[in-house]
Amino acid sequence: MDSISFSECAKACISCSLTCTACADLCLRENDIDMMRECIKRCIECSEICVLCARADQRKSSFSMELCTLCAKICDACGKECARHKAEHCQQCAEACRQCAIECRKMAA
Repeated sequence: MDSISFSECAKACISCSLTCTACADLCLRENDIDMMRECIKRCIECSEICVLCARADQRKSSFSMELCTLCAKICDACGKECARHKAEHCQQCAEACRQCAIECRKMAA
């Protein structure tokens, strides 16, 4: 029987997606939601591309390299935005985005 395994890229993408989703949710609870608007938007975009990238990688899609390249770019943008905020959840998200971008670039190489 074949066993299921996941690449480091897929693992990083799923972790990043979940972290971005949590960050967006926690940003919605901040007192100054206007200040968090761009962070929320970037987290939602990043979460979505990360799931798509992980699924494509798992299926060995012929578009995996292109998706990983785009995912890394979006993770960079999200990570940069989250790093601007002092909230612990934003800092955790920024780190998850950095790690995901690293793994996506390895996969796209």
